[in-house]
Amino acid sequence: MNQKKIIVIGSTNMDMVVKTTHIPVPGETVLGGSFFMNPGGKGANQAVAVARLGGDVTFVSKMGNDVFGKQSFQLLDEEGIDTNYVVSDDELPSGVALITVDDSGENSIVVAPGANANLIPADIERVLNEIEPTIVLLQLEIPMSTVEYVVRYAMEKKILVILNPAPAARLSDDLLQHIDIITPNESEASILSGIQVTDLESAKKAATVIHQLGVKSVIITLGPLGALILENGQFHIVPAKMVETVDTTAAGDVFNGGLAVALAEGKNTIDAVSFACEAAAFSVTRLGAQSSIPYRNELIAHKLTS
Repeated sequence: MNQKKIIVIGSTNMDMVVKTTHIPVPGETVLGGSFFMNPGGKGANQAVAVARLGGDVTFVSKMGNDVFGKQSFQLLDEEGIDTNYVVSDDELPSGVALITVDDSGENSIVVAPGANANLIPADIERVLNEIEPTIVLLQLEIPMSTVEYVVRYAMEKKILVILNPAPAARLSDDLLQHIDIITPNESEASILSGIQVTDLESAKKAATVIHQLGVKSVIITLGPLGALILENGQFHIVPAKMVETVDTTAAGDVFNGGLAVALAEGKNTIDAVSFACEAAAFSVTRLGAQSSIPYRNELIAHKLTS
């Protein structure tokens, strides 16, 4: 298999998860069930997904010089991820996420970014100068100025950029015009396009608007409906695998990691999205963020992929 370098640039958090019957509304206190801590953060999740699904990945992140940061670093290193460009911040704490998961597997998440908010372009320069990646995978749990810096650099070097626009945010037209692939979910696509995405038809309209803003390829993830691709003026629908959902935390991160791996292996966009959907479907059958991310041999064993 042809291994091509993937660089994931993004956040590292420690997730603190409580299982409960339902997600509380404002002012409501709910007596929860089990509690556990799990390493997370969209960047770290995607780096772990790339590694477990067979990709060659370097991770760039910033974490506090504290117990959470040290634990996260050790776990990332054990995954076989190149952590030489993970930076320790002596002033800010590691990021944390407070997650509530209900009986249907839906979740509510609040993130305190900590050191993630201090990942600046100067922290990125060395890896970009020393490694020539095939793909750069980004999210929005780091400063927008850092995202913009990486996208401009990648454009100049003709490196493929995948932007997972999460958490949802409005993006400048200039940034969108320099992104090769964007992977919003329904709510993120709604914010980017101004069109409320509720079904396949509204997703097509949103994808068209996002494409017209300058993004080359738009992939909207639609949960149990699968994913919608708009590429070269053509729509393609990739169905989701039907599974029993336990926890949707990190499903989007697994999708993006799987997408990057498949594209790095030379798969076309449709096949790459199909692989990403298979990996994401497997992840929602298990609790947690990184603890739910499948290994490639698990997908093969369950006949979800080759």
